[in-house]
Amino acid sequence: MNLANKLDYSALRKLQKDIKRVFFYRVCGTGMGAAACLLKEKGYDVEGGDINFYPPMSTYLESTGIPLHKLDKITQEFLKSFDLIVVGNVVPNGGPDARMIEELGVKFSSFPTAIGALVLSDVNVIGIAGTHGKTTTTYLATQVFENLNALPGYLIGGVMEGRPSSKLGSGKYFFIESDEYDSAYFEKISKFRSYSLDNLILTSLEFDHADIFNSVEEIKDQFRAAIPHIEKKFIITSDYVAANELFSEFSNGDKTRWMKYGENSEVGPKILSADPSGTTFQLKLNKEEYTFQTNLIGKHNVLNLAAVIIYALTEGFTKEEIANAIKDLQMVKRRQEVRGVYKGALVIDDFAHHPRAVELTLDGIITKYPGKNIHVIMEPNSATARSAIFQKEFEESLRRAASVIFTKPTRPTSVKNVGDLDIYKIVEEVKKSGRPGSVVGTLDELMTEIEKITGPQNVVLILSNGTCLGLWESDFVKNLSK
Repeated sequence: MNLANKLDYSALRKLQKDIKRVFFYRVCGTGMGAAACLLKEKGYDVEGGDINFYPPMSTYLESTGIPLHKLDKITQEFLKSFDLIVVGNVVPNGGPDARMIEELGVKFSSFPTAIGALVLSDVNVIGIAGTHGKTTTTYLATQVFENLNALPGYLIGGVMEGRPSSKLGSGKYFFIESDEYDSAYFEKISKFRSYSLDNLILTSLEFDHADIFNSVEEIKDQFRAAIPHIEKKFIITSDYVAANELFSEFSNGDKTRWMKYGENSEVGPKILSADPSGTTFQLKLNKEEYTFQTNLIGKHNVLNLAAVIIYALTEGFTKEEIANAIKDLQMVKRRQEVRGVYKGALVIDDFAHHPRAVELTLDGIITKYPGKNIHVIMEPNSATARSAIFQKEFEESLRRAASVIFTKPTRPTSVKNVGDLDIYKIVEEVKKSGRPGSVVGTLDELMTEIEKITGPQNVVLILSNGTCLGLWESDFVKNLSK
């Protein structure tokens, strides 16, 4: 690697005044596209390139006026006209794109470094991190603080109905989904370490991303590197061993800056009642009890919302203001998203691909649709989900499903020294419990199985962070009624 022109956070901060024109290389990723829009909104002259352009990000980028280029149509001379090239983490080390960028003579950085140094260094940043719930919690925080008239900025790694994935805002709060995945081939640190965080909300912490981390301890090391630079508040879940260990390691009895919440905490939330219309729950903070009602359903959603409420209370917003702000909240697309009805059965799309997220999502759907049969279609798509690391955990997470359909992974796991997930074994365990189970390898086979679980008493819950054998790109979607 030739990293002579690579800029880290400190170097880019020093050169900030010299940066006018910025090119985003592989701009169509969710994070890259959102970052490009933030820099555009901040006043930089932004353009972007990619191999292909697909909605919704391509459509949104075009709507902001960011010029888009096919990478096979641009020249090195064109790229040399920019002051900074922001490199997406889909660009592999040692590949032709990486070598070309390194030899251009133009300064380059990762997108976390670019937005941290050029956008977030002078605003109050609340990083929302964790194995599960980052996207949802960031979106909830954005909505709540908008309802509180706080005019927040945000960056959310998901697609929301009727709004962009990022916005500068004009208030004193900026909420950012703080991913623990690495930043670029030349910057193997978690993205959140470059985000100029002033506050940290940690929703969960357990092992994931086995393609880049060998243990949860290595993930904790990324937080250990970031925490000393965070000067304001920490709101940490008490429900995960690793998160508790970080709390014990760094809090030093500081109850002003460090707060715990969760089912295993005195703070709560404690769910008082839940039905298809919503949830009533209680929080106890500084010896005062607060009761709230929200339209959100499911323990996981209530836990995520509780972290946002705690932050709002510590910022001086009243219980009454917050109660009004949380009554009617929306979810990110692909998070318990109702896609329609197929031959009488309700079809729900969710991003869950880690066993804990699968279990919590399934529990939430069961609460929301009492008396219905919840049939799960599971696509193990991520490197960790395709591996045998969570073999037993996936079996346990699906125990409340009426039936289980697994799709065959299209490729082996990339996790080193670990075998592939044995989906046939999981299905056999499902069958032993008296429930139907099957494995499918094609879209036609999947549709055959879906036909067996139609009807008004059934809910089809599709769990995937991919296309589920192309289901979401097929005529199945056209046949869904609203």
